[in-house]
Amino acid sequence: MKTSDHDHDLCCCCRRDFLQTMGTAAGTMALLSSGAITALAEDKRAAPTKQPALVRGAFLYPPSETLREAGYWSWPGSSFDAEGHQRAYMAKIREIEKKLGMRIEMEEAPLDEPAGVERFLSEIKQSPPDGLLLIPFKKSHWEHVVRIVEEANVPSVVLATLGVLLVDHINQLHRKPGAYLISAMDDFGAVEQGMRMIRAARRMKDGLLVNIAGSETKEVSVPRLGTRVRSIPLEQFYQEYLRTEITGPVRELAQAYLKGARERVEPSEDDVLEAARACFALRKIVQKEGADAIMMNCLPGLRKPHKHVPPCMGFMSLRDEGIPAGCQSDLNSTLTMMLVQELFGKPGFQQNAAMQTEANHYFGAHCTSPSKMNGPDGPSEPVILRSHAEAGWGTVPQVLFPAGQEVTMAQYLSGESPQMHVYGGKVVRCYPKAPGGCRTNVEMTIDEVADACDVKGMHQIVFFGNHARPLRTFCQLLGIEVVT
Repeated sequence: MKTSDHDHDLCCCCRRDFLQTMGTAAGTMALLSSGAITALAEDKRAAPTKQPALVRGAFLYPPSETLREAGYWSWPGSSFDAEGHQRAYMAKIREIEKKLGMRIEMEEAPLDEPAGVERFLSEIKQSPPDGLLLIPFKKSHWEHVVRIVEEANVPSVVLATLGVLLVDHINQLHRKPGAYLISAMDDFGAVEQGMRMIRAARRMKDGLLVNIAGSETKEVSVPRLGTRVRSIPLEQFYQEYLRTEITGPVRELAQAYLKGARERVEPSEDDVLEAARACFALRKIVQKEGADAIMMNCLPGLRKPHKHVPPCMGFMSLRDEGIPAGCQSDLNSTLTMMLVQELFGKPGFQQNAAMQTEANHYFGAHCTSPSKMNGPDGPSEPVILRSHAEAGWGTVPQVLFPAGQEVTMAQYLSGESPQMHVYGGKVVRCYPKAPGGCRTNVEMTIDEVADACDVKGMHQIVFFGNHARPLRTFCQLLGIEVVT
């Protein structure tokens, strides 16, 4: 089910309208001046200053002059210009540093003698950075690399160009928790990926997840990740929804939903207008709290007597904008969405797990999904406006994924000894008019298990792209056990 040119234009229009009214600085200023959102600056809670991720690094090799005097190089050999490689590598590292908005502080002189390694290790232990980048240019200096990785106890990315290490060296770190070894020919794409992983861990540590649930205000931290979870009462959303007037910007968003949809089935235009109103209420809470992500116990308000409309369109819009939004206050699912957004720049589809047993396929469904499955700057998938499947009213998005699309499915399991489910596969089909289950649905293959019924988890996150391998690498780097 590929998006037609017509659908693409409509969805792009929807995205542009939403960004103009919701997602960009200019749009936010317009809302402030129109009175649709009031006193955000005064209400927003002070948040800790977020520092860029810091990586310390070093090259490890002896001066080439000493090798010339000795008359023997060993690997990588006499034609290898270590000093020239360091200059070339530094230019690439500076590009990555700028692109990712982080600090990568490399030692100016290469580490050669044990005393230099000792000094470097001592500094790391006294003031641990977010990660390490180690680049050996001599086989004999591998022992220094292994020592630093083992003693520093900091996530370490190691780049060893082909021709430096032998298989026994490689296997020392290839599967070691806390390390990501790149044994390849000058692969700075992999280095960037490793730096992005370290940056993601830092951003998760600094991140604030707001939980709209219950009746109390409290704040806790997620073990290991460090993400702050601030709970605010459901009543706060109810009141924000009631205070949100149906003004021009709300109407514009409702029209964007209508114009961007392939079809409207059950909802009336008034239902769509109320969905846009709920979206603004969610966005105001995000801004007031200074949140990086939200989750909500949305089901109580959908039961009679109705306290608010389904927030599912708002969840779609927030995820499309790059703000993870988790259903039913599921912490693990929302943390997974946050990680996926940080690592790959893509939103996730949280869904209920089921199986199509006759075809041995996985089947997942939920009443909200991002439409921008390739990220905020990508095209939208086709959207059908439906009622909430279980509550039977309101407006929710049914998003149609294209058959053949590669996908990854993951779920982070928080705790002192965290785990993650990781699966890869391909979309087989979506059912536009399925008689049962939630509105957005996907039938997909699973690569890792012979029987789809062996897939673990519930509310796992499905996202576009074949990212299972880098996700497993991230888990290794951060000491997260992968379970499939």
